[in-house]
Amino acid sequence: MELDKQFSDKALQDFKLIDLAKEQGDQKAYAELMKRYKKPLYHTILKMVRNVDDAEDLTIEAFAKAFKSLHKFKKDYTFSTWLFRIATNNCIDFIRKKKLETTSISSSFRDDNGDDVGMDIKDINLNPQEEAIKSQKVEIMQVIITKLPPKYQTLVNLRYFRELSYEEIAEELNAPLGTVKAQLHRARELLYDLVKDKKDFI
Repeated sequence: MELDKQFSDKALQDFKLIDLAKEQGDQKAYAELMKRYKKPLYHTILKMVRNVDDAEDLTIEAFAKAFKSLHKFKKDYTFSTWLFRIATNNCIDFIRKKKLETTSISSSFRDDNGDDVGMDIKDINLNPQEEAIKSQKVEIMQVIITKLPPKYQTLVNLRYFRELSYEEIAEELNAPLGTVKAQLHRARELLYDLVKDKKDFI
């Protein structure tokens, strides 16, 4: 398929990485996509939720959801636009659940073409594709977490798959809240390292 000239070089490189990830399961391609967008995505999410721990959690969730449904991605728009849309929807869902007050929902970011991509709340109702993403368990995350030490696996499962709060995890494990937060922070660092290193998937 001849790609439209409207896409930037970075967007075209993303498309190649996506093809490698989809067709060959190339973990290096997944890692490169995460490396490209982890920092800007995290900062965008942080503006919305205004909490470092929640922003880190939601950044991992956004990548996990995007990677899970990468086979549905079409090259009608850039990967960054698609990824940030998934992340935004996830954040809105989180904010509604937690009933957080925020004034940052209507902020925007620039995609690879330099266009403003708005994040108005009225604009981001989940479409059927995104509902499907939301309802599915994230297989790639489940594979990755089996590489973690057992205590971190437990924490990640409680946080991401059972969606417990930090306080609920502390109560369930009979552990100090500070310890739970510190260990979850370490677990997230390990998750990023695992995704970065292809050898960990062999």
